[in-house]
Amino acid sequence: MNPNPRQLKLLAVVQAHGSVKVEFLADTLGVTLQTVRRDIQRMADEGLLTRFHGGVRIPSSTIENIAHPQRESMNLQGKKRIAKAVASAVPNDCSLILNIGTTTEAVARALLHHTGLRVITNNLKVAIILSANPQCEVIVVGGVVRGRDQGIVGEAAADFISQFKVDIAIIGISGIEDDGSLRDFDYREVKVSQTIIAHAREVWLAADFSKFNRPAMVAVGHLSQIDRLFTDALPPEPFPALLDEAQVRCDFAAS
Repeated sequence: MNPNPRQLKLLAVVQAHGSVKVEFLADTLGVTLQTVRRDIQRMADEGLLTRFHGGVRIPSSTIENIAHPQRESMNLQGKKRIAKAVASAVPNDCSLILNIGTTTEAVARALLHHTGLRVITNNLKVAIILSANPQCEVIVVGGVVRGRDQGIVGEAAADFISQFKVDIAIIGISGIEDDGSLRDFDYREVKVSQTIIAHAREVWLAADFSKFNRPAMVAVGHLSQIDRLFTDALPPEPFPALLDEAQVRCDFAAS
């Protein structure tokens, strides 16, 4: 394929954001939805982009996640809306676990005005953010620090978390596949996430629209282990039926 200037600009916009909705591309490029969809189809056929329901993203591997700095800018406004919705549902004077991820980091920022929180985290970025809240006690998990995103992973981290039983675990995920499985990339991180799920009275999943139908190599768990899902758009098929069957409460942080 020899992309024309409009298609090159479209590709640049997607690369800058990581994942975007079709409507955003049409507004940014000043063209119709039909034109954007035709361009996306051509570039997806060439392997330059990956389509998902309502949007498009850069092609991703099932064995390696997108770099942390790039993930921070992906669907930034959607993550902020999700974080605000999560924070509004978190009561004061409760115990939490927050795991690794840019969405949980956004949740940490949204919790800066809560009082009486005790937060356990295996994410050094979350710990730094919440340490600015004098009404929040932060407990940092021990283990191996993963340099690319300051996440703490491995058996030692899982063993540390297994001492606790918190009110709410707020977790992010790399992908939700159409069989309801929750997936991630690093098996060392997955072991910790599984322990987090097992040691919380409620599990809340914070995941933006790009996580649906995104493949990853390692199984973390299943939607049936989640109590609430916070997302920024209606999930595509077949997820509404899967969520209903799993009795997961959905909170949509719409724009």
